[in-house]
Amino acid sequence: MQAAIGDRLCIRGNSVGTPDKIGEIVEVKGKAGEPPYLVRFDDGHTGLVFPGPDAVVEARKGRAKPASRGRGTSAGASAKSGSARKKTGKTGK
Repeated sequence: MQAAIGDRLCIRGNSVGTPDKIGEIVEVKGKAGEPPYLVRFDDGHTGLVFPGPDAVVEARKGRAKPASRGRGTSAGASAKSGSARKKTGKTGK
């Protein structure tokens, strides 16, 4: 997860009847936009947050979302192309 100052952090309620917590990231404490984040929540309190899997960062308007840190599809596609060919059984004689 990566974020920048001004992005919104939404932490989904983890049980029925628990409201979402939404706030603005006012400081990024980790390296390269990584957690923890100092967040000013909409209810007025400010806290240091280590977001879990129930949290989503929404980029502020005018800022592009950071690139995914996962593997690209181009490497996987080229590796599969050779092994995915169908064998015909012809010997060419």
